[in-house]
Amino acid sequence: MSINSQFQTGNFTRRVAVLKSQSMVEIKFAGQDMGEVAAVCPQISLNSCEVSSGRVNYGGRLIATVVYTDADGKLCRVQKGAEFSHYADDDCLAPAQRGDCRLTCERYQVKREGSTFVVAVVVGAEISVYDSAQRSYVSAIDGAVCRTESAKLYSMVNFSGESDVEDDFDCVASDVLIPSAQALVLDCGVRSGVVEVSGEIFLALLAVRDGSPVSLDRIIPFKCELSCDEALLSRRACCRAEVKSVNVNCKVNEERGKCDVEFNATLAFSGHFFEEEEVSVVSDAFCADSELSLTFLEENTLVDTDFKVYSERVNGPCAAKAKIDYTCAFLAAALPNAEYERTPDGIEGTVTATLLYEQGGEVHSTEVNMPFTVTLSGLSANCKTVTVAVCGMSLRQRAEGECEAEAVLKIVAADGEQSTVKYVTEAVEGEAKKPCDCAVSVYIPSAGDGLWETAKRLSESPESIKLSNPDLNFPLTGNERILIYRPKQG
Repeated sequence: MSINSQFQTGNFTRRVAVLKSQSMVEIKFAGQDMGEVAAVCPQISLNSCEVSSGRVNYGGRLIATVVYTDADGKLCRVQKGAEFSHYADDDCLAPAQRGDCRLTCERYQVKREGSTFVVAVVVGAEISVYDSAQRSYVSAIDGAVCRTESAKLYSMVNFSGESDVEDDFDCVASDVLIPSAQALVLDCGVRSGVVEVSGEIFLALLAVRDGSPVSLDRIIPFKCELSCDEALLSRRACCRAEVKSVNVNCKVNEERGKCDVEFNATLAFSGHFFEEEEVSVVSDAFCADSELSLTFLEENTLVDTDFKVYSERVNGPCAAKAKIDYTCAFLAAALPNAEYERTPDGIEGTVTATLLYEQGGEVHSTEVNMPFTVTLSGLSANCKTVTVAVCGMSLRQRAEGECEAEAVLKIVAADGEQSTVKYVTEAVEGEAKKPCDCAVSVYIPSAGDGLWETAKRLSESPESIKLSNPDLNFPLTGNERILIYRPKQG
């Protein structure tokens, strides 16, 4: 008896590659009477990301804000931007695919070339490439005994968009030299036609008060909606937010002795969610009369389930690149940032900042680094991404030459559940089996065998096994004796 397979097909989106690339971007500052550079804030934003045959071309904009001392020792600032483009190669890339690029400033260096300052920034890019594919699975096999299971198949849906965030507040300062902002997504979900994103912007200001630099911090909540035609049912989504641009306008209110601040930021969002389809698939099969060769495919999907938010206070000794002693008066811990990596039970890394201090009547700066280790309780092994923002940092000398820091970290972990589905994609009939002439066979099973495994070994349907041996309890212990009766053929 020949077999006949019945197939079901469908389209889905999958990630086909993750590429990493680096490029060097330089910005030259000339024409200013610049003394010592006190602080540098590079800000990177993505302009484009296009996939072609074997290559991803991406481009962005780098804006570098530099605070320096002039000839009179006064703090001044200058800002300049530059466009850049780079690429990453991979043989699997094709024009029909979609790229999602995340840019980061990995490190920077300030070089002096005569009267010109050069800010050289190493820009890192992590690019996820997505492509549409066709899925085909066997739903039934005529002429064979099949094990059919209900399975959930997933297809990734990508989304992106931008939104503006505004805020008004006042601070005790006469000017703002550098605004530095980082956005964290605290929750994200989809409903019919839209993606809802909420989170917080952590704003760090290097400002001037009474002629001296100070550090100011503010948390700005945001909530926005992104249009998404593919969004149908309510479900969890995974999303990241990047600060594309920041504008801070300050107006000094002399009567109140404060500075009125108008904050505006453009956030760029990029993320995904999964569409779910429940189907019936053939997970195994055999044929009583002939050999059956099966081809299987296994799909593993990490489905987004939850955002876990942690707030941790870390402190400890930190290292400074410059020599610090009691002649140094600490003024501000500017531009705090966290570099970190995952550990089995949390994260570990370093909080970095630019320390501005006064020594001998002059303002100087140095980089400080504080190592930290944080345990994140309740975080599963399926956690996909962890994002950390520094919500404020303070520095002091606990002893001469020894610097101590304290910082508050806001940590967001995108957790998930692993879904694994294995199904038959092809069934090919082989040689005929040699028929058994015995009227009765006795089968001794292995411990742990289930009904399906027993039926497959005996080339009998599960229904006939249960009918012939009604007293069997599965899974088996290995001490049973299974009788197979074969009616006499005429």
